[in-house]
Amino acid sequence: MDLASILIQTLNSVQYGLLLFLIASGLTLVFGIMGIINLAHGSFYMIGAYIAFVLTSFTGNLFFAIFLGIPLALALGAFLEWALFSHLYKRDHLEQVLLTYGLILIFEEIRSILVGDDVHGVAIPSLLNFSIQLSEVLSYPFYRIAISIACIVLAIGMFYLIQKTKLGMMIRAGSHDRTMVQALGININMIYRVVFALGLALAALAGMLASPISSVYPNMGSQVLIISFVVVVIGGIGSIWGALVAAMIIGFADTFGKVILPELSGMVVYLIMAAVLLWRPEGIFKKA
Repeated sequence: MDLASILIQTLNSVQYGLLLFLIASGLTLVFGIMGIINLAHGSFYMIGAYIAFVLTSFTGNLFFAIFLGIPLALALGAFLEWALFSHLYKRDHLEQVLLTYGLILIFEEIRSILVGDDVHGVAIPSLLNFSIQLSEVLSYPFYRIAISIACIVLAIGMFYLIQKTKLGMMIRAGSHDRTMVQALGININMIYRVVFALGLALAALAGMLASPISSVYPNMGSQVLIISFVVVVIGGIGSIWGALVAAMIIGFADTFGKVILPELSGMVVYLIMAAVLLWRPEGIFKKA
């Protein structure tokens, strides 16, 4: 590969890794703080993509669709936590798996009824629909760079929220000792509801951002779910910083693996996960 090709693959790796982080950070928050194994997390990514498709069809503008879609995702997350997940905190993981797997089937059926089973596209906003010239023959879409910038801003925002705010302090305390937090007069149920709504919104936002470059299609959340769990396991359950580092490792390994060793590219991320688990079973970073 020449220098321009390496640069393109590096940019693709960063963009893919940051998008994975956006998805996996919501999963690691819910898993690490609330103790919920959420197999439906990939469906939240799919819901975000379909929200972008439907709202863009009406508004003609992805920015406006995201502006409307984020509150819808937060509301859906709060409702699901209140109606379903709040009953699972003291139950074993098998019941969580059964419920969240059932949600996958329900969401897929609702999607099929409402929008059908066709593959759909979402237009890139005209403001971002141009390319940056890297060489005489190679260029790179600016929209992918915009996704990376948005993910970096959100990563900084999440770090500030978790580490520097009163809400973040209560979230961290609740992840360590739910009973003690309740004894201090903090409404831990509301804290968990906020965490779950935030986790769902992050996955949905990732789907909205990715919809113009990955298309919108049935079962699109399944592969995302698997790779997100890989990121969470490698980074360390409950660690936002770990999710970021692991997502970048997977982004580079997967992108360059498909170019350098295409016949083994499907194995690379799982080999990395196995190596990390042998080295540090708790993940690269311990729970935040």
